[in-house]
Amino acid sequence: MLVAGFAAGPLRSNCYLLAPAAGGPCLVVDPGEGSAEPLAEALAEHGLTPVALLATHGHPDHAGAAAELSRAWAAPVRLHPGDAEWYDGPFEPLAPGEIETAGLTVGVLPLPGHTPGSVAFTVETGEGGRLVFTGDTLFAGSVGRAGGSGSDLENSLRTLLTLADDTVVLPGHGPATTIGRERAANPFVPGAAR
Repeated sequence: MLVAGFAAGPLRSNCYLLAPAAGGPCLVVDPGEGSAEPLAEALAEHGLTPVALLATHGHPDHAGAAAELSRAWAAPVRLHPGDAEWYDGPFEPLAPGEIETAGLTVGVLPLPGHTPGSVAFTVETGEGGRLVFTGDTLFAGSVGRAGGSGSDLENSLRTLLTLADDTVVLPGHGPATTIGRERAANPFVPGAAR
């Protein structure tokens, strides 16, 4: 499996490419404002063609380039309808469960709190690894507190803690981490060691 990411835009939001292998279809996770040019470079480097754009939530730093890129590639934008007020463009609504696209099975976990329609995407790699794209719900050492419900966010963090400790967390900002590391040391995660 190929996973590539980069930070873009004024808020340095992470955008990710996810594909079974180089030279074929891919998914783009969180094509935020400022991501179009570095995304084009990454797609060319790996010979990838986007078939869907997935947004963990509707804030512009995570979905701001999605409408433009959707038109350019004729690839649908997938977004939870709870975040429609932040996204100006057509989208296919995400629902809990699994979606099959680009030769991948992607789990959709609702994580309201940062926004009403925040979600995470889970993927198992062909090599036996586990990934979760958490958007602004969970970061390395922190959580996305802005603009949402504190009780919803706490419940959503508990949902993430049901994932295996070795699950690699690919957040919306900052470096990657693991569920186990955040369970043990993140002061904002319910039940974490202090």
